[in-house]
Amino acid sequence: MSVAAGSKYLESLLQGRPRMPSSPLGWLNELRAEAVDRLGALKLPTTRDEEWRFTDISPLANLSLQPARAGSSSLQASDIAYLHLDEAAIRLVFVDGSFAPHLSLLPGPTENSQGAMIGNLPIVLSRQGESVEKHLAKQVEFRNNLFAALNTAFLHDGALVVARRNTAIENPVHLLFITTQAETANHPRCLVIAEQGSAITVVEDYVALQEGVCVTNAVTEIFLADNSEVNHVRVQRDSAEAFHIANCAVSVGRSSRYRTTSVAMGGRISRYDLNVLLAAEGAECAVDGLALIGGRQLADTHTCIDHARANGTSRQLHKCIVDGAAHAVFNGKIVVRPNAQRTDSSQSSRNLLLNPRARVDTKPQLEIFADDVKCAHGATVGQLDHEELFYLKSRGLAEATARNLLTYAFGAEIIERIRIASLKHRLEEMVLEQTRKN
Repeated sequence: MSVAAGSKYLESLLQGRPRMPSSPLGWLNELRAEAVDRLGALKLPTTRDEEWRFTDISPLANLSLQPARAGSSSLQASDIAYLHLDEAAIRLVFVDGSFAPHLSLLPGPTENSQGAMIGNLPIVLSRQGESVEKHLAKQVEFRNNLFAALNTAFLHDGALVVARRNTAIENPVHLLFITTQAETANHPRCLVIAEQGSAITVVEDYVALQEGVCVTNAVTEIFLADNSEVNHVRVQRDSAEAFHIANCAVSVGRSSRYRTTSVAMGGRISRYDLNVLLAAEGAECAVDGLALIGGRQLADTHTCIDHARANGTSRQLHKCIVDGAAHAVFNGKIVVRPNAQRTDSSQSSRNLLLNPRARVDTKPQLEIFADDVKCAHGATVGQLDHEELFYLKSRGLAEATARNLLTYAFGAEIIERIRIASLKHRLEEMVLEQTRKN
């Protein structure tokens, strides 16, 4: 097939694309085929596209990469023990995009005693295909999104998490995606379904164990039925030469609550698109994010919180700490539709520049089509407070120590919102270490 974008990246991926195992489910085969067809009409975005005007991914277009080779990793459980979360009783591990059962921790193939169905997508599809069909590829629109189309074309392994009706899963579910191969691309996929009255915490964790160029192209879809709750933590710590592109879409039902905290530290270029639809009356969401970058990194976060029905509530706080010649981008949109009366929404973008060469482009947006609402947004960009520095130095701290402490405190406000103690402690150490380097 021809590739409209004409980039080495797309051409090399599609030429090396392995034949996906045929599924007995006709709709899944059709889904993949449609995604492949769409790739012939889509192009790699450029800075001429409004949604990408601050993020130049032209270095990606010139790469010649191959799909990651399944089953080539020699990782053992002891090699990644330091990545485990103490609180997680369930862990799905994917290495270079492929499910690694010997590294995972599951009570059973799909069903566990806590009232959840958790496993690798092909296994669950073979037993529960009909229940998955109505959610898979329904939240993230791939027909006009190149990266989502690529992910869907390569769709095979993936993390499926279903919280059963009226059950609360006490321990977090850890979805660990590890990259070990340089000069490759992998396409992680996650589907989280919270049935009516359920509650679950999911940690989506991306780690690179190699320092070379690679691409991670992730898609996550989350569906909350009525009166359910999902706590979603996303951590991205890829290598300094990596490209990380991610799309996440969430649908929140009546009187349901979606809370998410995302932390981005790695990647030469990273882009995270989060779209939250408050689809029914009384839906709530809290969206927090932190980007901590330096050198020549670029981290771009685009969010859209769409209030579609009345009495919805949303809160968003996004922070960026930018050092060196790095560039952070935040574009946060809040939409209030005509039927979303009595919406209560607030958004804040706060950014800290640690170097004269560092750059932040921030664009909070409100689009309001209802009259009975309470909405607010704001953005700040600045450097460390000189009075606070002076105060700490007057108490005997060296200037470098004082600067590191203030920088750490700025980022720690987001980390503190994570409710998983071992992960919060680990991220606090990573933020503190990063501020010391800076």
